[in-house]
Amino acid sequence: MREILPTLAEWYAAEVPFGLATVVGVSRSAPRDPGAAMAVGPGDEAVGSVSGGCVEGAVFELAKEVVESGEARLETFGYSDEDAFAVGLTCGGEITLLVRPVTRATDPGFAEVAESVAAGRPVTVATVTDGPASVGATLAVWPDRVAGTLGSTGLDVAVTADARGELALGATGLRHYGPRGERREDTVTVFLHSFAPPPRMLVFGAIDYAAAVARIGSFLGYRVTVCDARPVFATPKRFPGAVEVVVDWPHRYLRDTDTDERTVICVLTHDPKFDVPLLEEALRRPAAYIGAMGSRRTHDDRMKRLVEAGLTDAELARLRSPVGLDLGARTPEEVAVSVAAEIVALRWGGSGTPLAATAGAIHPST
Repeated sequence: MREILPTLAEWYAAEVPFGLATVVGVSRSAPRDPGAAMAVGPGDEAVGSVSGGCVEGAVFELAKEVVESGEARLETFGYSDEDAFAVGLTCGGEITLLVRPVTRATDPGFAEVAESVAAGRPVTVATVTDGPASVGATLAVWPDRVAGTLGSTGLDVAVTADARGELALGATGLRHYGPRGERREDTVTVFLHSFAPPPRMLVFGAIDYAAAVARIGSFLGYRVTVCDARPVFATPKRFPGAVEVVVDWPHRYLRDTDTDERTVICVLTHDPKFDVPLLEEALRRPAAYIGAMGSRRTHDDRMKRLVEAGLTDAELARLRSPVGLDLGARTPEEVAVSVAAEIVALRWGGSGTPLAATAGAIHPST
């Protein structure tokens, strides 16, 4: 979708209707992930791809039909053993597409979404794909505002909260609701398409605890990098396949790495020669979370060294140390859960208190 948005923005600005097909669901060995898109515009020009060529011909015709009818359609393509000439995926997978017309009337927020994506500003587009709601209706959700509607206030409120959660992780996928946003129902299906890179998790110290934190970081949707100056420990074999492993001095690597307000930094080396210069760098740059492992004695010594290094009270207040919530964790995996719980609580303003001991809405409106 990112690749074809400039062309779509030109068509939209010229007030030329076009048909947009988006992959909203996949199973087995489908060739494209959710969010892949193809569009058909003026002069039957087609851009993008939803299957690498398997069903593009059929999608081309569908896109033209929805522009003519003005009504969105949900179509599923899979492999057929019964008919060798049937349109389908030769890989044996299955994809579900939402094909919808895009005009100023059907999608008034499209231009602003395209502009945000081009500028690298995060936005999630929520689109109704199925159920007793207006199929094809869209709601654009930014961190600070929304545009459009899915047809009911309750549905808009529920989807907005979920869309911001997905946007924080750069995640894309289907969610299910009742017609007024009821979370215990699944009659309305909404596709949340997030335009944001996944946030980064930087883990320093290639120890057993780092491996566990890296695994849970990947599970939570972070792009994880593990860095250690000791090549005997910093080996890809010790970490999950999706984790980047870097051999470098931690402070030097961080100094040359971009971070932002979503970045998580976990310092697990608990060795002053690594920790102090690394935290000097970390506490003076953007990050959502900076945590450091160690005993209370290690923490006190570390804080003294950081004060001597010239860090201010405001900078030191950003440090979460000892790292994690008090769960009574012992094993590396339990400690990783503790760290992840603190990260999530800090992101959403959670207290860490058992829900049974609280009152009010569990998921307050945002």
